[in-house]
Amino acid sequence: MAATVRILAMVVAYILACLAASTVLTIGTLTPQWNDWPAPGLSSVALWAIIAVGAAIIGGLALLPTLLLVVLAEGFAWRSVLVYAGFGGVLALVLRHSLDFAGHVASSNALAHGREVLAASGIAGGLVYWLVAGRNAGAWKR
Repeated sequence: MAATVRILAMVVAYILACLAASTVLTIGTLTPQWNDWPAPGLSSVALWAIIAVGAAIIGGLALLPTLLLVVLAEGFAWRSVLVYAGFGGVLALVLRHSLDFAGHVASSNALAHGREVLAASGIAGGLVYWLVAGRNAGAWKR
């Protein structure tokens, strides 16, 4: 029963981490163009729709690497917030390079901003995962 509850906590933590990463990625990407955003009534609905679609995409792309990292963290009982934040940031940047996300941007400032936003979104996802499930990693082994 304890293992089932732990797995459920990890799944919920992963979903919330994907939502957090998508929120940071969406807001960080839209911030330079925030003044051009449509009317207030439409903007909140559109913003939540972008975040939801982004969370689904992030969840699908990052599932296998995250699963590997979660299994390692559970097996070695890594509970440090820095481990999860670091893994989240590194994973986001690795996925960016493997998919060439924003690789065709002409401006180097925009490219650097894209890397910063992606790293921040990965860190946010890692922090949320740690907050929900990572703090108790490996506790089931006792």
